[in-house]
Amino acid sequence: MASAKKPLKDLQTVSFVMPVLNEEKYLESAVRSIFEQKGIESSNIEVVLALGPSTDDTNKVAERLKSLFSVKTVPNPTGKTPAGLNLAIAEAKNEVIVRVDAHSILSHDYTSLALKILNQTGAANVGGVMKAQGQTSFQKAVAWAYTSRIGLGGGTFHVGGKAGPSDSVYLGVFRADFLKALGGFDEKMIRGQDWELNLRIRQSGGIVWFDPRLEVIYFPRSKLNRLAKQFADTGAWRAQLTKDHIRSANIRYFAPPTLVIAIALGLVSYFLGIAGLLGLIPTCIYILLVLLSSLTARGLSLKSRLALLLVLPTMHLSWGSGFLSGLLFKR
Repeated sequence: MASAKKPLKDLQTVSFVMPVLNEEKYLESAVRSIFEQKGIESSNIEVVLALGPSTDDTNKVAERLKSLFSVKTVPNPTGKTPAGLNLAIAEAKNEVIVRVDAHSILSHDYTSLALKILNQTGAANVGGVMKAQGQTSFQKAVAWAYTSRIGLGGGTFHVGGKAGPSDSVYLGVFRADFLKALGGFDEKMIRGQDWELNLRIRQSGGIVWFDPRLEVIYFPRSKLNRLAKQFADTGAWRAQLTKDHIRSANIRYFAPPTLVIAIALGLVSYFLGIAGLLGLIPTCIYILLVLLSSLTARGLSLKSRLALLLVLPTMHLSWGSGFLSGLLFKR
C-alpha cells in the first residue's frame, strides 16, 4: 500500500508516458504538444512511448520523432493500453508521471499548472477536462456528444466543474512514487483502468484532484463502426467495474442499459401484440429526444447535426448493450 504520510516535496522533473497503437495520424501532434509545454525546463522532461504491434506507419513516425526530440520507445507486444502504460512507467525516471493519449494534445501550460496543483494540494493524481474536438463533420458531432449531458451524461471531466477532490480524472498527472507503490495500472482492465487506479489511490489514502483549468484536446473516433466498438467495449468493462465496486458506482452508469432494456421490451411486446402501440412509446420518446438534441445542438453545421442523429444512438445503445453484456459475461 502506498504511504500517504511520506513527507512531500516540490516536484519538478516529469516523465510523459504514452501507449501507442495505430496512431500514425495523431502521434506527431501529441508528442509535439509535450515539447511545446511552457514553464518546464527541457532538461526536466522525458518521453516514453510504448509501441504496440501497429499495422500502419505508427512505428515509423515514432522513429522519426526520436531523431527530432528526446523520446524513448519500449515494445508493448500485446498492444493493450494498461500493459503499455506499465511498460512505459517502468522506464520512467522522473518524480512526476504524466499520462498522455496519442489522440490528445496538451494545452501549453498543462504540465506546469499540474505540477503547481500537485505541490499545493499534496494530491497523488491531478487531472482536468477532456476537451473533445473534431476535424470532420462526423467527428465534430461525436465531440459535441462528448461534452453534452445528453451524450455522455455529464461527468466533470467531460463538461467541467469546480476544482476539488474527485473520484476520477481524465488521463492524470501522478506522483511517481505513489503510482509505482500501487503497482501501476491493472492490466486486466482493458477499459476503465483509470477509474480503477484512482479508486486504489483513494483507498490508499491519496487524493485524486480535479481542476477544470487543466485542458487536454481529444480527437474522438472518426468512423461509426469504431465509435460503436469503443462504446460497447467501454460499457462492458464499466459493468465489470460496477460488479466489483458496486458501492462506488454512479447512478448515471445505469441509464444506457435501462434505455436498451426499455426499447427492447417495448419492441418485443409490440411485435408480439402484447402491448400494441404502447410498446412503441420508449422508442418514440427516444427518437424525439435525439431529434430535439440534433435541432438544438449549438455550434454544429447541418452535416454535423445530421451525423448526430446516428452518433447519439450509437453511443447510447452500444454502451448500454455492452454494459448488459458485461453484467452477464465475465471479461
